[in-house]
Amino acid sequence: MTYVEENGNEFYQSLGKLFFSVAMADKKVRPAEVKRLKEDVKKYWLSVDDLEDGFGTDAAYQIEIVFDWLQQEEKNSWWCYGEFEDFYKNNPERFDQKIKGLIWKTADGIASSFSGKNKSELVLLAKLKMLLQGKGA
Repeated sequence: MTYVEENGNEFYQSLGKLFFSVAMADKKVRPAEVKRLKEDVKKYWLSVDDLEDGFGTDAAYQIEIVFDWLQQEEKNSWWCYGEFEDFYKNNPERFDQKIKGLIWKTADGIASSFSGKNKSELVLLAKLKMLLQGKGA
């Protein structure tokens, strides 16, 4: 696997962590949030690049795979957000304005998919918005 492929897989895995952190912000992942994630992966993320994982599948599916794994492992929302934030800060070249827009659109959509946004989701989204705008975290 080349550096670009490996970095691409890590990129999508970090997005899976971020989107899981948004869904898990209120300590419970709802079916509507999972549905929205899967819709957004198909609608936005599959067309971002041509990277494939080690099985020849579009690397963007790593978002769903990691999200599902984190859900089974019952990982903490803030731990997952921290993992994404670390990747983001260490790989700024992966995050152009288009990608930042897609990240926001997906994260906001997940938060809005079940009964609107609650306080926990609003706090996490505010932190994400500051990170994406380069205003620290």
